[in-house]
Amino acid sequence: MNKRSRKHASRKHTRGQIAKEELSGMIRLTSRGFGYVDVPEFEEDIEVPPELLNTALHRDTVRVAPHPKRRNGRIRGEVVEVIERAKTRFVGTLEEEDGYHFVRPDDHRIYTDFIVERGDTSGAPLGQKVAVELVRWSTAKKNPLVRIVSVLGPAGEHETEMRSIVAGQGFDWHFPTDVEHEAEQLRVDKDEMFATEIPRRRDFRDVTTFTIDPADAKDFDDAISVRTLDDGSVELGVHIADVSAYVRPDTPLDKEAGERGTSIYLVDRTIPMLPEALSNDLCSLVPNEERLAMSAVFVMSPDGTVHERWFGETVIKSTRRFSYQEAQDILDKGEGDLFTELSIADSISRVLRKERFKNGSIGFETDEIKFELDEKGRPIRAFRKERLETMMMIEDLMLLANREVATWVAQQCEQRKGKCVFVWRIHDTPKVERVEELALFLKVLGYELPHKDGIVTAKALNRLFDEIGGTTEADMIETAAIRTMAKAIYSTKNIGHFGLAFTHYTHFTSPIRRYPDLMVHRIVKAWAGGTPPTGKDFPWYDRMCTQSSEREIAAAEAERDSIKLKQVEYMAGHIGEVFKGVVSGISDYGLFVEETETLAEGLVRVSTMKDDFYELGAHGYRLIGSRTGKTLSLGDTVQVKLTGVDIERKQIDWELKDKIG
Repeated sequence: MNKRSRKHASRKHTRGQIAKEELSGMIRLTSRGFGYVDVPEFEEDIEVPPELLNTALHRDTVRVAPHPKRRNGRIRGEVVEVIERAKTRFVGTLEEEDGYHFVRPDDHRIYTDFIVERGDTSGAPLGQKVAVELVRWSTAKKNPLVRIVSVLGPAGEHETEMRSIVAGQGFDWHFPTDVEHEAEQLRVDKDEMFATEIPRRRDFRDVTTFTIDPADAKDFDDAISVRTLDDGSVELGVHIADVSAYVRPDTPLDKEAGERGTSIYLVDRTIPMLPEALSNDLCSLVPNEERLAMSAVFVMSPDGTVHERWFGETVIKSTRRFSYQEAQDILDKGEGDLFTELSIADSISRVLRKERFKNGSIGFETDEIKFELDEKGRPIRAFRKERLETMMMIEDLMLLANREVATWVAQQCEQRKGKCVFVWRIHDTPKVERVEELALFLKVLGYELPHKDGIVTAKALNRLFDEIGGTTEADMIETAAIRTMAKAIYSTKNIGHFGLAFTHYTHFTSPIRRYPDLMVHRIVKAWAGGTPPTGKDFPWYDRMCTQSSEREIAAAEAERDSIKLKQVEYMAGHIGEVFKGVVSGISDYGLFVEETETLAEGLVRVSTMKDDFYELGAHGYRLIGSRTGKTLSLGDTVQVKLTGVDIERKQIDWELKDKIG
């Protein structure tokens, strides 16, 4: 039972050994058991060794006592209190030993097994995946006590593993009965509601309108309308599903959407934020059906200059549904259905994009991996998703709507000269020490990142991305740069968006799948109606911004876990084969290599490198052979042989065959 538990002798420190202050922050755990706490007071995070975690788990908010910094070393500390758990539900496999039932967690950052309350196995056979709720864990000297809340199925089966990934991040794949009932009743009452709503809305049903989405999309939450006016200017409409017309504050449906915060996109399915009666029907802007929308309408010059803007409630009727590839084919051929409208939208988007980059917007272009699965959910093909011009076109037009809505609200706030309540999408500047680390990393690879004492400009980053374009290390460098950045979050306090180089920015364009967009729609309607939120509403919006940011991170982790699982499953069928990859990480115990085609990352252990004795070089960016002087550095292209996979741990083992070039 305790085979995964880490039992450590109590370690005491005098007050002279521990810094007087105790600081709070969020702790990040690695699979090796170390924790890292970000605190505003220190430029670098505080490292917490496994024996000093004091029951802290990944992303918990903790109080940490830093120890005196060692010479030429990083700051270490110990957790003295867990202030708030990031989550209390976990997923693992039910096992038994010496008459005790326990759960071995899926998340290998969790360094102990969970003891199941006596008599609470919920009828689950041993070896089943289960979701558990934390009951009590007061001291690291004992295992945490849990109760089983649901049985997910046999470990290893595709359906079980997908459910486990979702449940492990605190989401559910089904909706409560009262929420489903409320959504279904809205569908039943649709005609009556439309009879009231349509006469009071701006009517776009006769304006050419279209959607462009992935070929397998089921929910269409944005549509574009384009028409040329008599004076030669263009009226561009960005029409967004009016979810707020259906999801009313404080209803079961609203509370459930707020708890979820976002939809989740796994490799084989979407776990929606809203029931299908809304997400795939009433709120989906399907062709040839009247739909209620919130619209951002712009009168623009062909050069992208906005002369007029209008935001409000509309009714639309989409003319045509395109996949990204279908719209791209029409633009490439220069003819086809709605070619004129598509080409105008494309031309405006290119101008907007050029201007955005000129102003310092950062051009991240990371690849996305897709899978073809068989009837049992096993991956039979892995491939990179092609980035089409039509994808960038829709992205540019959504950015326009988000920016202009935020700018308009900011102007209303200035005129009011009171406390402004709004949901901003903000992105802070990178931390100084992370920029310095990135610059050092790039120097090893032969690139320069100009900065001044760790302060870097977006334009400097864009010049770097232009320079690395098309190189084998481009993906790795962009990933390293992204990790350097602060995460974009939702906030009631605006500091601007560093990555986009926007002074004002929000999320307005996806209320089917993001709760903050729903909040923004309600606020825009309130401003238009002359009754904007007041200071008394601030605490609720502030709390929901924090919660939505946390749910966004959890959903992203679920999506990454599902991709990693399928990468490992795919590679399981290719053991013994040789692949080309790029060195993506280095430690004293080995090289991390990312395979070129599938982006599957695995480890070459130093212990398997028999041609020399390799040691970690200065700054940790290369391994150096002590006898031959041979180096293996970040960004090197190598050939590796796949020697094994661990599907449960989502791990890949490589054997180094050769360094290329």
